[in-house]
Amino acid sequence: MKQLKTLLVDDEYSAIEGLAIRLAAFSQISIIGHACSVDEAMALISESAPDLIFLDIEMPGKSGFELIKQLQPESCPAIIFVTAFHQYAVKAFEVRALDYLLKPVKKERLAEAIARVSSRLDSPANKQHMLEVRDILLNGDTARQTEPGSAYRIEQEKLVIQDGHHPAQLIPYADILWIDAAGDYMCVHTRDDTFVMRARLKSLINDVLPDGFLRIHKSTIVNLQHVAKLEPLINSEYNLTLVNSKSLKVSRTYSRQLKLSLSGHKGIHHAL
Repeated sequence: MKQLKTLLVDDEYSAIEGLAIRLAAFSQISIIGHACSVDEAMALISESAPDLIFLDIEMPGKSGFELIKQLQPESCPAIIFVTAFHQYAVKAFEVRALDYLLKPVKKERLAEAIARVSSRLDSPANKQHMLEVRDILLNGDTARQTEPGSAYRIEQEKLVIQDGHHPAQLIPYADILWIDAAGDYMCVHTRDDTFVMRARLKSLINDVLPDGFLRIHKSTIVNLQHVAKLEPLINSEYNLTLVNSKSLKVSRTYSRQLKLSLSGHKGIHHAL
């Protein structure tokens, strides 16, 4: 098995130590050095030409994204982002990160990331990947704009789910049928799967989900595109049926807004 010359870049030395301890369990990893800033990292990269960099994103002065801008894509090492902040998941995917790990890094996720690097490191796809990353960071993803002067952003079309244990998942909003709460977690339902994310229902409906998602109960959100039928119950409550025949209760608090919102949707049967 080929040994991967590995560089650790993080402005917190304790984080470097912790990651180094976890990496000691992987025989294919050979740590050749560490850096606490982008400038230190660039000097080490020039001297030792690492195969792999575990790169923190938020650092004083220059961020991890700034480091990638300075690399030569033809000889660029594989990059695995490591950060304590969930919000960078979207940006990491926009620059097509090979992987993205949340601190504290779990051994299982670390193993997945290393396996992914090992399978792609010497492939032509990795060279093309780094060319795309550098181009996006330097020039913006001009090939994928939604309108003139407006750069494409993943969160406009997809829900980003990152739990720290698995690779981040990108779920198209159009595929989501309904979302329900389970304590501090949300269950995101599509036709075929259920995804679990740590979030509050209120923050999802107010700050994340696009138009077309509506709250119908204190613990439930539906995608109006997938509503098939609405039938009255007692006490001004309703039974809502989705296109997959799933039935959901609409509480009296949210029934009026739901009826108003559905009035403009064709193909929905109202038994009112």
